[in-house]
Amino acid sequence: MQQYDLIIIGGGMVGASLAAALLPVARELELNMALIEAQPLPAAGEPVYTPSYDARSTALAQGVRTLYQRMGLWSALEAHLTPIAQIHVSDRGRFGCTRLHAQEEGVPALGYVVENHWLGQVLISHLQAHAGDRLTLISSAEVQALTPTATGNEIRLHTATGEQHLRAELVVMADGGRSTLRERLGIHYREQAYGQHALVANVSLDRAHANIAYERFTEAGPLALLPGETLDGQTRCGLVWTLADDALDDVLALDDRAFLARLQTAFGYRAGRFTAVGERHHYPLKLTLADEQVRTGLVVLGNAAHALHPIAGQGYNLALRGVVALADVIIARRRAGLPLGALDGLQVFVEQRRQDQQRTIAFSDRTLKLFTSDNPLLRLGRGLGLQLLDSCPAGKTLFARAAMGLDQPAARLR
Repeated sequence: MQQYDLIIIGGGMVGASLAAALLPVARELELNMALIEAQPLPAAGEPVYTPSYDARSTALAQGVRTLYQRMGLWSALEAHLTPIAQIHVSDRGRFGCTRLHAQEEGVPALGYVVENHWLGQVLISHLQAHAGDRLTLISSAEVQALTPTATGNEIRLHTATGEQHLRAELVVMADGGRSTLRERLGIHYREQAYGQHALVANVSLDRAHANIAYERFTEAGPLALLPGETLDGQTRCGLVWTLADDALDDVLALDDRAFLARLQTAFGYRAGRFTAVGERHHYPLKLTLADEQVRTGLVVLGNAAHALHPIAGQGYNLALRGVVALADVIIARRRAGLPLGALDGLQVFVEQRRQDQQRTIAFSDRTLKLFTSDNPLLRLGRGLGLQLLDSCPAGKTLFARAAMGLDQPAARLR
């Protein structure tokens, strides 16, 4: 029976970020951690960038920069980041738009676009470089059972070398939105389907993207375009196109030329002409929120705890704020000599997180309903609202700070 203070289930971006957040203080606090990942981890060594036209991307808010700097990851990450210098929000076919500029807000960028595989590689390489004394990496391993004990939880693992048993004062589940462990533990969640799918692909333009991100509201739903790295001379942008469920198959059946024509009609020519499209992926859009995010000795984190509409691009940023808040709680309780898995401490954490979750989810949900409504008064009002916001510097700053995640309390991580 191997004993740890903290076990993290899931080595994706959320689980790996939690381990990275705690590594700088793990030796000082005598904090023993294990990270369990179902898939094989890449070979140890320096992170390797393997460019691909079809790489999926994530938008990181400006506030994330400080978090990853404190983890010692930013210098590696920025080798393949695309800064967002401007965000353009508009309602297609109607007057009114809002433009946010990094220079006007006094920040180096409003956010950054990073390919998921690069972020994952940097995180895992960092953990592998520091594994050993205070961090154990376990892969490929499947959690067969998680059983509460008097002092935390016991985990039964299936690995290629046989069965393993681990104990920890605190277990963090960061195994994604399709967590089967969550279901086995009887953690229920509320789910609201939007009747929409997100179609995700990379597209090229006939001109440079100028580091502008677009949020374009159309009759069918929002359409986002994120600036990406140029590859083999082609300007790449990440496309997130919201489509009604009954329109998805029709768009997927189009060949590349017809698809680009349909996209051009939906988006317009503000960013230029679309010239190429890569592989198209899609997934159903739904709002998911776990009823229980903590139990004694257990925390549910990331997509296993909540998933929201991508309209505001806040999903991963919300999850990362939860990661850092939990790391701060673990550090504070360890310094005070308090048990990490005590329910009272975890309940304080989750109540603080619920405020952020509810605010972020409500913003995404209300924005979606506002900009997809056929009500003529709402159509007029949203156009006026965008125009008024664009002409009000104070209002734009408040909006920009919220979008950048700079309206949240600063993380300590020490």
